[in-house]
Amino acid sequence: MRGIDHKQNALFSYVNIEDRIDRDHPLRRIKTLADMVLRTMSPQFDALYADGGRPSIAPERLLRASLLQCLFSIRSERALVEHIDFNMMFRWFVGMTLDEPVWDHSTFSANRERLLKESVTREFFGGVVAIAEWAELVSDEHFSVDGSLLRAWASHKSMMARDGSDEPPGPDQGRNPEVDFRGKKRSNKTHVSRTDPQALLASKGGGVAYLSYTTHALAENRHGLIVDVHTTTATGTAEREAALVMARRSIKPGNSAHKPTLAADRGYDTAEFIAALEPLGIAPHVAAKVKGSAVPNEVKSSPGYAVSLRRRKMIEEAFGWAKDIGTLRHAMARGLDRIRAHALLNFSAYNLTRLGNLLAP
Repeated sequence: MRGIDHKQNALFSYVNIEDRIDRDHPLRRIKTLADMVLRTMSPQFDALYADGGRPSIAPERLLRASLLQCLFSIRSERALVEHIDFNMMFRWFVGMTLDEPVWDHSTFSANRERLLKESVTREFFGGVVAIAEWAELVSDEHFSVDGSLLRAWASHKSMMARDGSDEPPGPDQGRNPEVDFRGKKRSNKTHVSRTDPQALLASKGGGVAYLSYTTHALAENRHGLIVDVHTTTATGTAEREAALVMARRSIKPGNSAHKPTLAADRGYDTAEFIAALEPLGIAPHVAAKVKGSAVPNEVKSSPGYAVSLRRRKMIEEAFGWAKDIGTLRHAMARGLDRIRAHALLNFSAYNLTRLGNLLAP
């Protein structure tokens, strides 16, 4: 018998939102791990907010929502709020009931300086790494490092001469003025962006130079989990400098017999970088250049060298995920501190995704 196409909506619903989410859904494992970290951060959240006044949106909800943006490739915070409003699974993940009104998208902007900043997201990232260490999924001896350019939220049209010789666009040209820079040379020494002064012109492989930042990651070689993240301006030496910062911060020095190893691509094969790893007690498992390599022959002939170079490729998966699935393809923020917070949140989401799979029964 044909069913009736009822048009009238039901006035009440008696189904628990928890029962609507499949028991084996991957988001369940990610939410469990994220909530474990957020509970440990409760004292830090208390310090960020005043004791009295009108209650704000819970910081745990804002951070869970930001994780959803990375996990589901949502292009903007306005679109994120719209998804939370009509998507029951998103409401469940954030911690909202079906009847609760969702907050305005401007709430993210209002809380950016207080909550969505590097110090908070680094604490969250560290909590995710701590779970991986507790589960013994992280190697403490073998690591890989790499860096990647992030397109800044600024265009060539926003660039102006540092000495003020450029004429600013007239007020009658609107928000997207005509700028004729054909035939004019621009460099970081002579020009700076009006909208994001910290972004620098950079290119990969001699291609077109865009205003960019550089984010760097340190991965362990057992499961490819990211154990440290450092974002910098896009200078020519940023990758090697950031690698040393993360090595000092996250790799424990070893003894002469069992040195921890650090794998990297050929861009790190310089005499200065190799020499800087020696006092840190780290073996430089860097891919050697065909000519003029600074990697010692005894390192290249060691049995673990080829293994490190093979396992190093796992870090490319993390960058690929953060750019294709996450929000790092084109940074949706301006300023180095905000970009650092976005990078840490994206790699936290990547680690949570990997941990959800590794810890699955």
